[in-house]
Amino acid sequence: MARKMRFSSLSVFAVFFAAAAAAVAVVNSERSDTRFLLTDDSTGGQKHSEEYCAMYNICGARSDGKVLNCPLGSPSVTPDELLSEKIQSLCPTITGNVCCTEAQFNTLRTQVQQAIPFLVGCPACLRNFLNLFCELTCSPNQSQFINVTSISKAKGNLTVDGIDFYITDTFGEGMFESCKEVKFGTMNTRAIEFIGAGAKNFREWYAFIGRRAGLGVPGSPYSINFLSGVPESSGMKPMNVSTYSCGDTSLGCSCGDCPNSAVCSSSASPAPPKKSSCSVRIGSIKAKCVEVAVAILYVVLVSVFLGWGFFYKKRKTSPVSRTKPLVNVPNGGIIRRVNSRKDENIPMQMLEDVPQITNGVQLSIVQGYMSKFYRRYGTWVARNPVLVLCSSVGIVLVLCLGLVRFQVETRPEKLWVGPGSRAAKEKQFFDTHLSPFYRIEQLIIATIPDTHGKAPSIVTDSSINLLFDIQKKVDAIRANYSGSMVSLTDICLKPLGNDCATQSILQYFKMDPQNYDSFGGLDHVEYCFQHYTSAETCSSAFKAPLEPSTALGGFSGNNYLEASAFIVTYPVNNEIDKEGNGTKRAVAWEKAFIQLAKDELLPLVQSRNLTLSFSSESSVEEELKRESTADAITILISYLVMFAYISLTLGDTSRLSTCYISSKVLLGLSGVMLVMLSVLASVGFFSAVGMKSTLIIMEVIPFLVLAVGVDNMCILVHAVKRQQVELPIEGRISNALVEVGPSITLASLSEVLAFAVGSFIPMPACRVFSMFAALAVLLDFLLQVTAFVALIVFDFLRAEGNRVDCFPCVKVSGSNGDSEQGSHQQKPGLLARYMKEIHAPILNIWGVKLLVICAFGAFTLASIALCSRIEPGLEQQIVLPRDSYLQGYFNNISEYLKIGPPLYFVVQNYNFSSESRQTNQLCSISRCDSNSLLNEIARASLVPESSYIAKPAASWLDDFLVWLSPEAFGCCRKFANGGYCPPDDQPPCCSSTGGSCGLSSVCQDCTTCFRHSDLQNDRPSTSQFKEKLPWFLSALPSADCAKAGNGTYTGNVELKGFEDGIIHASAFRTYHTPLNKQADYVNSMRAAREFSSRMSESLQIEIFPYAVYYTFFEQYLNIWKTAMINLAIAIGAVFVVCLVITCSFWTSAIILLVLTMIVVDLLGIMALLNIQLNALSVVNLVMSVGIAVEFCVHITHAFLVTSGDRNQRMKEALTTMGASVFSGITLTKLVGVLVLCFSRTEVFVVYYFKMYLALVLLGFLHGLVFLPVLLSMFGPPSRCVLIEKQEDRPSTSSQF
Repeated sequence: MARKMRFSSLSVFAVFFAAAAAAVAVVNSERSDTRFLLTDDSTGGQKHSEEYCAMYNICGARSDGKVLNCPLGSPSVTPDELLSEKIQSLCPTITGNVCCTEAQFNTLRTQVQQAIPFLVGCPACLRNFLNLFCELTCSPNQSQFINVTSISKAKGNLTVDGIDFYITDTFGEGMFESCKEVKFGTMNTRAIEFIGAGAKNFREWYAFIGRRAGLGVPGSPYSINFLSGVPESSGMKPMNVSTYSCGDTSLGCSCGDCPNSAVCSSSASPAPPKKSSCSVRIGSIKAKCVEVAVAILYVVLVSVFLGWGFFYKKRKTSPVSRTKPLVNVPNGGIIRRVNSRKDENIPMQMLEDVPQITNGVQLSIVQGYMSKFYRRYGTWVARNPVLVLCSSVGIVLVLCLGLVRFQVETRPEKLWVGPGSRAAKEKQFFDTHLSPFYRIEQLIIATIPDTHGKAPSIVTDSSINLLFDIQKKVDAIRANYSGSMVSLTDICLKPLGNDCATQSILQYFKMDPQNYDSFGGLDHVEYCFQHYTSAETCSSAFKAPLEPSTALGGFSGNNYLEASAFIVTYPVNNEIDKEGNGTKRAVAWEKAFIQLAKDELLPLVQSRNLTLSFSSESSVEEELKRESTADAITILISYLVMFAYISLTLGDTSRLSTCYISSKVLLGLSGVMLVMLSVLASVGFFSAVGMKSTLIIMEVIPFLVLAVGVDNMCILVHAVKRQQVELPIEGRISNALVEVGPSITLASLSEVLAFAVGSFIPMPACRVFSMFAALAVLLDFLLQVTAFVALIVFDFLRAEGNRVDCFPCVKVSGSNGDSEQGSHQQKPGLLARYMKEIHAPILNIWGVKLLVICAFGAFTLASIALCSRIEPGLEQQIVLPRDSYLQGYFNNISEYLKIGPPLYFVVQNYNFSSESRQTNQLCSISRCDSNSLLNEIARASLVPESSYIAKPAASWLDDFLVWLSPEAFGCCRKFANGGYCPPDDQPPCCSSTGGSCGLSSVCQDCTTCFRHSDLQNDRPSTSQFKEKLPWFLSALPSADCAKAGNGTYTGNVELKGFEDGIIHASAFRTYHTPLNKQADYVNSMRAAREFSSRMSESLQIEIFPYAVYYTFFEQYLNIWKTAMINLAIAIGAVFVVCLVITCSFWTSAIILLVLTMIVVDLLGIMALLNIQLNALSVVNLVMSVGIAVEFCVHITHAFLVTSGDRNQRMKEALTTMGASVFSGITLTKLVGVLVLCFSRTEVFVVYYFKMYLALVLLGFLHGLVFLPVLLSMFGPPSRCVLIEKQEDRPSTSSQF
C-alpha cells in the first residue's frame, strides 16, 4: 500500500523557548553551582520588586552564535519610541518601561518567528504563547517572578545558567488548553507535537521548555525551573497575565483548533453512528437477529409441513377407489390413463401390449417443433455425417482465424476497474489535474519471533549497518532501458532538492554510513525518535522530517525502540501515460530491483537470522503474468483426467475380449478436441473484434466448457445406446435426439444465458470472462449437435464393422461386436439398477420424503442466515501464486504497517474571489466557518473507528493564509521593488556557506507582503490571492518559515486557468487509519464517500475523496446489489426459457425453486468456507445457475413425459436419467474439479475448486435427492397419454 510521505520544514522549533534570555556558558566556562539571587549592579543587594529587572543586556555569545544574557539586575528602563512600538507590536501587554535592550528584543523576535507560523491560525493560542516569552524577556516587573539560580562565566563575563520562573498554574492551564488542539496541517498533526514534544499537560510543556540543551542542539540554553509556589520571605509574585480561551470571540480560533468551544460544540455534526448488527443473547449463546428469525421461521414452516404430511397420509390411507376414468384431450386424440396399483410400475413399453393403443407424449408447441426438428435433423445427420462434420468444423476454424489478433491484458487497473466507474473517473481527474500518485518500491526487514511469539527489536547496531549495506546495493542498481542505464536517482521522487525522498531510518544519518559513528550511532537513533521534528541532526537528506512510524513496524504506541521491522520505501515518480518512456524506465529499474532482492538481498538478510519481504509498483502485474504458467501442469492433468473418464464412461462394460472394439477412446478424444475448438473459436471471435483476453480465460474457460460439454456428450451417447439395436443407425440417432434433444437444448440455452448475464458485471476481467464463456458454451453446444453427432455415427459404424478403437483402419474378424453390444444393451447398467431398485424405493418412503424436505429446507434457511457473514473483498494473496514473493510481503504489510494509505479530499472549481464565501467554507484557521470542510475533517478524525480518518488534513489553503499573514513576518516578504524576498535563513538573505547563517544585507530592507489594513477580514483580495499563491507554492520551507508550500503542496493545487478566480482542482491530504482487512478498505471508502457527499451538499461545493486503492475496491460498495440483480436475471432467464419450451408454469416453477435453493445453499457454503463476495464469486454464482440447470432439467423432463402416478414417474425418471445425471454430469465435473485442489494459485483453489466442488455436490443432492422427492409430492401432471393407433408401424418414444 501507499506509504506516508512528509514534506515540510526541517526547522528546529525548540530554540525559541530560550528566546527571552538566551544564554549558556560556552565550553571551558566557569560555572557556579551556588544559588545566586538577583543582585543590583550598583549596590550588590537583593531586590525583587516592581520596575526591576532580573536579567538585562547581553554579556556575550557562545560558539554556536547564541547570545548570553547578563544575570545582574537593574531597574527597568524607558525605551525610545521606536523600540516601544516594536515591543508593543509583538507584546501588547508590555507598556512603559521594559527589561530588555533592542538587541534582546531582536533576539526574541527572531526566535519566536519560528513558532508563529505554527500558531498564527489560532490567535488566542499565539497570544498566550507570546505573552509567556514577552513577560520572560521584557516585562518591567521581571524580578518579581524570575530568580537567577546559577551563573557561568563566558570569556570572563558572567552569564545566566539557570533560573526559577514563578508562574501560576492558571496561566499554564489556560495556555495549554488554548494550544493543545491547534493543528500543523503540513504534517497532518498537532502543533504541540513540534513546540511541546507532544506534551499531555502544561507541566510536561513547561518541562520541555525548561530543559537545558547542549551546544548545537535545539532547546533552551539554560535550565528554566517553572514553579507555582513563591517563598513567603522572597517578596516575589508569580507571573499571572490573563490568558485567552481559544473560544474567545475577539481572538477566536477555528473549530479545528478549538473543537470544545461553545460555538463549535453547538454546530458540530454528530459522528455517523457505528453500524452494529442486531443480536440476541440466549443463555450463553449470542446469535444475530436474522439467525433467530430464520430459526423461528423454520420451526413454524416445519410444523405446518409435518402437520400437512400427517393429515395427508391419514386421508390417503382411507379406503377410497384409486381408479380414475379415462379422459379425452381437446385436440381430438383419445387419452387413456392406465389404472394401476400404488406399488406397480408399468414401463412405457408395456403400454404397447394394449391392442390398437400406443404410448405417446402430449408435448408443448415448442417441444413439438423441437422434437420434429430433431427427428428429421437426426436422420439427415446420420445419412450425411461427413458433410455435417466438415462444415461445422470448417465454420469454427474460420472463427479461429481471429487468433492472429490475440492479445492478453495484464494491467490490474484494466482487469479490475470498469472504465465507466466513478472511482476510475475520479482517478483520471486527479492524475490529469493534479499529479499521479507516486510509484512505490518497498523493503521490509524483520526479526524472527522467539518460541514465545515475541519478536526481538531490530533497532540494533548490526541491523542498521546491514541496512546501510542493503542501501549501498540498491543505489548501485543500473537497469538497462533502450541502451541507457537507469539508477534510483534518475527516477526517484525529489520534493525539495536533489535527494531522493527515501523513507528509511538511515535518513537520520543523511543516508551516509560515515555519519553513523560521528552522529552517535544507536544513541542518535534513539534521540531522533523523540526529536525528529526539531533536531537539525535528525533532519533527512531530502530536507524534511522523517516520522519513525513510516520507517518502523512491529511496535506499540510510541515505543519505537521495540520495533521489530525496518520499512524502507522508495517513492518513484509516476506518469499518466503508462506506455511512456518515464514509466518504462521505472519498470526496468523495478525489475532489476526485484532481481537484486531475490538474488542478493534475501540471502544476505537471512544470513543475519532476519526475514525480508519486498515489492515494487509493477510486482502484481508481473506476478499475474507468471501465474499464467504456474498452473499449466495442473490444468493439463485436469484435462487428461476428464478425458480418461469420458473415454471410460462413453464406452461399454463389455468383456475384455471385445473392449478394443466397444471402447470409445477415439470418440472421447474427438469430443475433447471439439470443446477446445469451441474455446479457440470464442477467443478468436472476440480477438477479431478487438477485445483483449485475460489469463483466467485461458486457464478456466477450457476446463469449464469441457465440464459442461462432457455432460451432453455422455447423455447423447447413452441415449443412442438405449435405442433398439434392430433399428438402423438413422433411426437410433433420430430417436436419441428426439429423446434428449429438447432437454439438452433447454440446459444449454440456460447455461448460455446464465453465463451471458455475467457480462453485466462492471469489472472488466469478469465481464470479458463471462462473454467469452457464453460464446464458448454456445459454440460447444452447436458442435455437439452437429459434429459430435456425426462422430457418434462414425463410431457406431466402426463398432458394427468390428474396427478397432483408435485404429479404425484395422478390422478384426469374429463375431460382430455390435450384436454383442446390442444384446448387452437390453440389460440395465449397474447405476440404472441401483437407481431403480435402491435409490428410488428409498425416496418413495413417506417418512424419508418428509425428512428430505425438512433437511433441505433447514439448510436453505440456515444458508440465508449465514449470508450475513459473507464479507466483500478479494485478498491480494489469493490472486497470486502460492510461491509468489508477494505473499510474505502482503502478510508483513498488514502486520507491521502503522499508518493507513493517504486520503485526498479533492475540491473542484474552488472560487477564491473576494465575492465568494468558499474560502471560509474550506479553511480551518481563525475566521473560518465552524462547519468548514477542514474543520469537519478534523472532527471526523476524532472518531477514526467510524470515519476511518486518522488525522486532520494538511491544508495548503490554511498554510497559504498563514504564510501571507502579517503576523508570520518571516514568511511572505517582498523586496523594495515588489519581488519575492525569501526568509532570512535562505539565500540570498543568508550568507552561510555551511556553518551558521549570517544575516546578509541583501534582505535587510524586506518587508511583509501585507499590513493588516491591506487585507479584508484577514483574507486576501482576488488580485492578492492570484499574485501570492504562485509565490507560496514555489517558496521553500525553512526554520524561519515552516509554512512554505514548495514540496509540501507541490501537485496539490492546479494553477492552470486560476487567473479567472477559479481553482479547478485542489486537494487536501490526510490519512486513513491502518487498514488490515478487505472489509476495512471497503468501509473506509464508503465512509469517505458518505462524508464527501454530506459536505458537498452542505457547502454546495464539488468535493470527492480519492485514494489509490479506491479504483480496485469500488466494486465492493454495491457487490451484494450487483450479485442479487445478476442472479435474479440469470434465474429469471432460465425460468423464461423453461416456460417457453415446456409451456408449463408448474414445471418451470419447480426448476426455479430448486435452482434458487442451490444458489442460496452455495452462498451458505461460501460463508462456512470464508469465501469472500467479489466479482469472481459473483460470476461463479451466476454460472452456477446455468450449471445447476443440468442437474434439474433432465430429471424433470423425464418425469414429465413418463406415465403412471407421481411415485411411479419419479422412479421411472431416476431409472431413465438418474444414471446419466450421476455419471455424465456429477462425476465428469467432480473428477475435473478435484484436480484443481493441487493448484499453486490460491484463486483456483478457493474460487474454482471449493466453489465448484460445493456446486457439484449441491447439484447432485438437489437433483437426485431433493428434486425427485419434490416431484413425487408436488410434481406436474404427466404429458404421457395413450393414443389410438392409426397405422401399423414401429413404436417410438414420442408421437405427435
